[in-house]
Amino acid sequence: VDAFQAWCGPCKTAVDLFQKIRNEVGSDLLHFAVAEVDSIDALEGYRGQCQPVFLFYAEGELVAVVRGVNAPLLQKTILEQL
Repeated sequence: VDAFQAWCGPCKTAVDLFQKIRNEVGSDLLHFAVAEVDSIDALEGYRGQCQPVFLFYAEGELVAVVRGVNAPLLQKTILEQL
């Protein structure tokens, strides 16, 4: 989940990376979503940050968090979690 604030919008540069990995591993294993933290109370802890935050969930549980657009770290985290 790309957790973003309305004033900065979702991270468009990460979308290409997620699509590339999704094509490589199969669409059933990886799902990508965006969430505006200003309108979701459960994500209130991510408000007030000026960098993107990527939340990784497996079976409904938060399993990893990556702060900032670090493509190698995002790719490594995705592959580790799969």
